[in-house]
Amino acid sequence: MKIETKITEAVKAIVEELYGQQVPAKMVQLQETRPEFEGQVTLVVFPFTKMSHKAPEQTAQEIGERLKERLPEVISGFNAVKGFLNLSISSQQWISILQDIYENPNYGFTPVTEESPLVMIEYSSPNTNKPLHLGHVRNNLLGWALAKVMEANGNKVVKTNIVNDRGIHICKSMLAWLKWGNGETPESSGKKGDHLIGDYYVAFDKHYREEVKQLVAQGMDEEQAKQEAPLIKEAHAMLVKWEQNDPEVRALWRKMNEWVYAGFDETYKALGVSFDKIYYESETYLEGKEKVEEGLQKGFFYRRPDGSVWADLTSEGLDEKLLLRSDGTSVYMTQDIGTAKLRFQDYPIDKMIYVVGNEQNYHFQVLSILLDKLGFKWGKDLVHFSYGMVELPNGKMKSREGTVVDADDLIATMVADARQMSADKVNKLEDITEEEAQEIARIVGMGALKYFILKVDARKNMLFNPEESIDFNGNTGPFIQYTYARIRSILRKVEEQGARGKEQEDSSETKPLSCPLPLAPCPLALSEREISLIQKLQGFENAVKQAGTDYNPSCIANYCYDLASEYNRFYHDFSVLREEDEQKRTFRIALSAAVGQVIKNGMGLLGIEVPERM
Repeated sequence: MKIETKITEAVKAIVEELYGQQVPAKMVQLQETRPEFEGQVTLVVFPFTKMSHKAPEQTAQEIGERLKERLPEVISGFNAVKGFLNLSISSQQWISILQDIYENPNYGFTPVTEESPLVMIEYSSPNTNKPLHLGHVRNNLLGWALAKVMEANGNKVVKTNIVNDRGIHICKSMLAWLKWGNGETPESSGKKGDHLIGDYYVAFDKHYREEVKQLVAQGMDEEQAKQEAPLIKEAHAMLVKWEQNDPEVRALWRKMNEWVYAGFDETYKALGVSFDKIYYESETYLEGKEKVEEGLQKGFFYRRPDGSVWADLTSEGLDEKLLLRSDGTSVYMTQDIGTAKLRFQDYPIDKMIYVVGNEQNYHFQVLSILLDKLGFKWGKDLVHFSYGMVELPNGKMKSREGTVVDADDLIATMVADARQMSADKVNKLEDITEEEAQEIARIVGMGALKYFILKVDARKNMLFNPEESIDFNGNTGPFIQYTYARIRSILRKVEEQGARGKEQEDSSETKPLSCPLPLAPCPLALSEREISLIQKLQGFENAVKQAGTDYNPSCIANYCYDLASEYNRFYHDFSVLREEDEQKRTFRIALSAAVGQVIKNGMGLLGIEVPERM
């Protein structure tokens, strides 16, 4: 049983004994003791003063005395400061807590069962006319981390992607390739498929703007020129053919999309993300149109004289929303409704979470209302995991388009920077191969990228600074990874000493592990630093729960940093392997091992690997 639970139950019983009143558990407010006071857990006594009819400090003293009597194995001392009762927890209780954490490799995680609710999380949502960019990087990393966090909180999770593979923007790339591609392929060009198609999207825009410029020079209004430019007319004609299922247009569309998907897969693999189910707008928009027609028949929506279909949301404090254009074509809202229909058919969804930028806040407010009207039980409670923009300082690492930061370029740069920054540290490792050094650089570079993005509250806009992210000091991924590698080095030495055997003990710099774990029988007096580290370890469970409740992976990121910082302070102040006292040495080895396991699990929730050596 957790310390907080033991204290809560005891306080409830003591209040009833002393003051004759039963109180609910939520009235027992416990918090960490402020650093300037002695103790580790503080009880807020003010709620009980009306029952005691005594001053806050006197009430605290009374409850403290009874607590020490009732829980002698837990409470070693207390002090009352006004309406706060600061409790000192016994060393043996902290050792018992450490033992529980040490013996549970999944500490802090709630098991997933058959009865667990099913949460579907949508993230990525790329367009097939260009490669993934920095915004997609944040989206994918947030989506993956959120999925891991929700699973750690006992939910079954389905990770989904909706690919925007239809529309005028797709036709622009296709038309440009037909006009200027000369049969170029990813193989013949040496380019990733998504980059190749993105280049033709840029080429279309370049020629299109030139045509508009020429028409304006001939005296045409700019808005009219944008509509009358030959290229845009050809692109619209191609879209009509696509809608009519023209065999040639569809064949070209499938071929070019396959190139893009192959490119996407490489980027997803580098980012360490994947999906359980991928949906395509080319397959969902017709479903959406059918669902809108159904809503029209039921009177949820209405048709205007020009044939367009609308939802009147003025009674909900919103405006009217277009669902089908006058020519019968769909809009994004229609496609999202169709996708929702298919998902509901495929899975018994209890909660749907959309990981989409905050510029779509209004869209998802409307979608929630429409899905609820159409009978989707999770529609009203859908979650829009809204995140802010991410930018780079000084326009660094611009992509080949010159307007966005290409994801592949960013990943390659981060790994290269990690190799350069960690060269001195890696070179100190004995017997390291070039392949191992490059793998460490990959892990560190990607860890730096992921951590720097995920440590920020997703709702905020952020500035991603590559140089700052790769630093081995401060609140960075490499700092936490280096702490884990340090712990693994300690544990390898323990294993090596055990393997060498007792006869080699005298010649060893450090003594072998001389008594087995568990630790409970060891009557140690722990220092405040050691207690603080165990208390921080215990907090992992709450950090996981908070991250799941708030849909906030940054809770995990910042917890991992705090834990790594606390461990480094402990490591600076105390010897681990060279400790002469066998019980203390055993305790500190176990404490180090538990910290390493929790760091690995916490970083794993963020999709971040931790290297064995660094």
